[in-house]
Amino acid sequence: MAEIVPLKELAAQVRSGMCVAVPADYCGVAMAATAAIIAQRPENLHLVCVPITGMQGDMLIGEGLVGVLETSAVTLGEAGGAPRFIDGVRSGAFRLLDATCPAVHSGLIAAQKGVPFLPIRGIVGSDLLKTRTDWKIINNPFAADDPIVVVPAIHPDIALFHAPEADRFGNVRIGRRRELATMAYASKATLITVERICETSLLHDEDSAAGVLPALYVDRVAVAPRGAWPIGLWGEYPADTAEIARYAAMARTPAGFAVYMDGFARRLAEAA
Repeated sequence: MAEIVPLKELAAQVRSGMCVAVPADYCGVAMAATAAIIAQRPENLHLVCVPITGMQGDMLIGEGLVGVLETSAVTLGEAGGAPRFIDGVRSGAFRLLDATCPAVHSGLIAAQKGVPFLPIRGIVGSDLLKTRTDWKIINNPFAADDPIVVVPAIHPDIALFHAPEADRFGNVRIGRRRELATMAYASKATLITVERICETSLLHDEDSAAGVLPALYVDRVAVAPRGAWPIGLWGEYPADTAEIARYAAMARTPAGFAVYMDGFARRLAEAA
């Protein structure tokens, strides 16, 4: 059974040097947990974005907590580029492991399956192979003259995301967001914030059980109402586009970013 804990205790599980997998904005981003993690100040995190990140990753970069960033993109969507990410790339503030969406998913699936790598198509001839020396080209053993890329398994220490609800046993509803399950399967521990806790088992209903991550793959759950804000959460609330645009404008400079972050935790509490 997963533990239901206060948010601060959940955030304390993310420690310096850990590899942390986080989802794209459409999958349930744990922004309240991100604020709590920033308050804990873990250093040199290896952030694996599944397969991209936005405001969450930009904040962690801006706070100087990311040592390695593995991602296919960092974007604020309609609000434009991610300013702290852009500045960080220019200044060499972190090591960037540029990836593709299929490569990130394949690396996690390899970890889930317990195999050292997974072959994928579509990268042969790409400039990515010049920088991703950990990706290898091998000959397809079942066909002649068929080179294929293999990507190594990705083994996060922590999978971190936000979901609509968990039950008191630790089962978590993730709906159709199957990449969240992949993250949990591949990771050593899974930390999840939720909007609410229900008293009946989410696995009780045969029709909806397929959209539930079993407690077997969940380590800690914390209740954080509106815990994805200002990012949206499917079926619950839309993204606060005005707030994201405000962040994008302020974070263009280190001073503006610092001012925004000073009030972020307070605004998060008000939104809840």
